[in-house]
Amino acid sequence: MNKNHAGQAIVDSLALHGVERVFVVPGESYLAVLDGLHDSNIDTVVCRHEGGAAYMAEAHGKFTGKPGVAMVTRGPGAANAFVALHTAWQDAVPMVLFVGLIPVADRMRESFQEFDPYAWFGTQCKRVFVLDEAERASEVVAEAFFAASSGRPGPVVIGLPEDVITHEVSDALHPVLPVAEGAISSGELEELKELLLAAQRPLLFIGGQRWTVEAASMVTRFAEENGIPVIHDWRAADRVPFHSPVNCGSLGYGRTEMTLSMFEDADVLVAIGTVPGDVSTEGYTARQENDRTNILVNIDTSLRGRSGAVTRHFVASPVAFAEAVVDLQLGRSTDWENWRSEGRAAHAAASIIPALDQLPATAPGTAHMSAVVKEVVARLPEDAVYSFGAGNHCAWAQRYFPTNTFPSQLSTRNGSMGYSVPAAIAASLESPERISVAVAGDGEFMMNGQEIATAVQYGGAMLILVMDNGQYGTIRAHQEAFFPERVSGTQLSNPNFAALCRAYGGHGETVTSNSDAAAAVERSLSAVKEKGIPALIHVITDPLHDLP
Repeated sequence: MNKNHAGQAIVDSLALHGVERVFVVPGESYLAVLDGLHDSNIDTVVCRHEGGAAYMAEAHGKFTGKPGVAMVTRGPGAANAFVALHTAWQDAVPMVLFVGLIPVADRMRESFQEFDPYAWFGTQCKRVFVLDEAERASEVVAEAFFAASSGRPGPVVIGLPEDVITHEVSDALHPVLPVAEGAISSGELEELKELLLAAQRPLLFIGGQRWTVEAASMVTRFAEENGIPVIHDWRAADRVPFHSPVNCGSLGYGRTEMTLSMFEDADVLVAIGTVPGDVSTEGYTARQENDRTNILVNIDTSLRGRSGAVTRHFVASPVAFAEAVVDLQLGRSTDWENWRSEGRAAHAAASIIPALDQLPATAPGTAHMSAVVKEVVARLPEDAVYSFGAGNHCAWAQRYFPTNTFPSQLSTRNGSMGYSVPAAIAASLESPERISVAVAGDGEFMMNGQEIATAVQYGGAMLILVMDNGQYGTIRAHQEAFFPERVSGTQLSNPNFAALCRAYGGHGETVTSNSDAAAAVERSLSAVKEKGIPALIHVITDPLHDLP
């Protein structure tokens, strides 16, 4: 095989785009790309399931702001990866998925694992490419990375016909395509200033993608120096520090009544990087009146997902907005003190973990999640990273984990399960100096818990909290609301999760009473920090009193 094949050009182009790590499940359909990775400085993380690999790529995109890269094979492999594409699509996360395809000559003949990538992925991706000309391999990579990163970010799929990627190509690589940040004009800045100066109840509503560490810091400075309260969009609680005097909490599931009230009562709302969508507006019911003053600062010219009135749309990323307002002084902080302090007080109160003597007693052999979470939070550094899957336990837990460093929260806005463990692995591999914590339910953990084996293989270390209530708890709650006392299809029989983690090469603890919590947390964090291995705490909870 000629070494100068299209598969090699793809790998060289990934390196040119700064890719340091790819998440793969190998397949015979893209052997030429795997061959290109052989001598590359790019780390090839071999995963145990395509869903896990694609979730890791999606989480990498959230964590770094740069496209995460996954590689899977055709047919079943592509189908398994689809769950992460939907997550990246709804969360606006840059991601590039490479999918091996059948040889060109075998198309339209019901060949082994044949499928149509355009039909499968066309509605859930920004672009779908199929590399039919080997010489364009580097160009297609550049176009894919540009599409994934520009405007409202999102996933892109590149189909790789098995034969085409073996063809000989030139050494020339397509240069990286720059991504524009947009801008806030002097006129827009003056308009924003006038609206805020006239406001009695201004509010910043922030979230979405296209943030950087610097942008988060500058927006925090702007909000704090001017005393403007901030609320975060759902699952985006890490842009302004948890303990900032202007942080008034998050909207969405698990929000406080005060947070929703502030969202409704603000006379000037400035949405930065996100839009008032389904979850934040309580199913398109909050802040829907046409006379509301809503300024949307968003690089997406289509404002996809928006609801309610739009007073002004500034086409700018959070980076461009932050650079424009960082030194803006309004001089009205004391005028907004009561408005701000009420929201801050409600957020602070909601983040206090309940004392165990204030909670109902649990059945013998079970413990409160509060007991474990309290011990974990007390021992974590300021820059810890948290990952959540889906379920009531996530909406509950995210209140208590302090997101004081950006980025520090990885989660899914589309309610997709099986995300917490792969996301924690992605974060631990990217930033091994930070403690990564995954919070999972028993049902959610079983969907991708096998990726602990991947973490052990590649030196990933994280703390995993598994809340075991023996059921799909969120669905059970809905079931009880609509069909009382008719439990059906939601109950689970679980393995010993602590023993499972030990079998993979990690550390495992089981907590069956509140008194077990402190020692179990101490030993688990020691395993993560000192031994550099994953640690799992299996918390047996009472299904009737699993969360306060």
